Amino acid sequence: MRYLTGGESHGPCLTAIIEGLPAGFELKSADINKHLERRQHGYGRGARMSIEKDRVEILSGLRFSRTIGSPLTLLIKNRDWKNWQDLMAPEGSEPAEAVLLSRPRPGHADLAAGLKYNYDDLRLVLERSSARETAIRVAAGSVGRLLLEKFGIQFYSHVISIGTVESAVESAKIPGLADDIKNSALHCADQQAEEKMIREVEKARADGDTLGGIFELIITGLPPGLGSHVHWDRRLDGRLAAAVMSIQGIKGVEIGSGFKGAATRGSKLHDSIIMQEDRGIDRSSNRAGGLEGGITNGQPLILRAAMKPIPTLAQPLPSVDWKTGENVLGATERSDVCAVPSAAIVAEAAAAWELAVTFREKFAGDFIEEMEAAYKYYMEQVSRRLKRKS
Repeated sequence: MRYLTGGESHGPCLTAIIEGLPAGFELKSADINKHLERRQHGYGRGARMSIEKDRVEILSGLRFSRTIGSPLTLLIKNRDWKNWQDLMAPEGSEPAEAVLLSRPRPGHADLAAGLKYNYDDLRLVLERSSARETAIRVAAGSVGRLLLEKFGIQFYSHVISIGTVESAVESAKIPGLADDIKNSALHCADQQAEEKMIREVEKARADGDTLGGIFELIITGLPPGLGSHVHWDRRLDGRLAAAVMSIQGIKGVEIGSGFKGAATRGSKLHDSIIMQEDRGIDRSSNRAGGLEGGITNGQPLILRAAMKPIPTLAQPLPSVDWKTGENVLGATERSDVCAVPSAAIVAEAAAAWELAVTFREKFAGDFIEEMEAAYKYYMEQVSRRLKRKS
């Protein structure tokens, strides 16, 4: 199962083609759109969010709300295209009034990609490297998420910190606080911390600056056995880290105890295996974050990611003009002050997709009932072995 996206930030649309979905899987655009809407929320977002009202159109691979086994094509129109159709036209000549973007922004892909592709106009970098691309990634990832939800797998996320302000809510409490997080301006479970976070965002906005932070994903209901210890590229922790790190602005990923675990003795870190009367073989804790040896172990999967402050600044940093070599300030574009809450939603989709791929690998089938039968058989075997019944 795989997908490919296309489209530019100010082009006509964003597209994705998904291949490998089982036939007979019920899918509705409204279920994707609710996650697209969640991505657009969050205190600190910029003016672009008031322009775009993302809605997905399904163009192929679906008939009467059920997949048919052929590639699924998704499309999200860019409403801002009407203001850019002359400057971003796929064909024809560049208009005389077009302004060359030649001031690379520190922290963006502008300079590195300009060198790589031999561009004169750095807008060619900006248009594709923009986080606008995450809208279609959320759409594609939500398809994988909806497939997993059929099997009882649930996704939660929350903001742990913005700048230096941290939430005090423990991971284990997050599933029970899902409604509070949904209604939070910053996707945060700690109301007192959120109030301080909002003040920090406003200070940064007043200074023409930006803020980053840390968010956490918690995924419950995963069966043991997704991923593999056999080859490096099949280890699920590596695949999840790559998926989340590929989101624009993400600079660090940890699973379970992560970096704090590196300072802990092994005897205090690893989760003891115990026998529970009602559940059979179990674990005393979940400091591993639901993954051992690159494989899910049946515990909730816990992943955290650090997002850097957005590098497009209202008060830009020093740069050099790409064309003249003169010292200048970096280019400015419409941008957010803080996008950590939205990044958490994108990460849900990125993780959901990677988990759906591994789920399909484990429970292969050309149609959904075949997958369900394979899953049921496997879980019966797991239950028998954990409870040590012959």
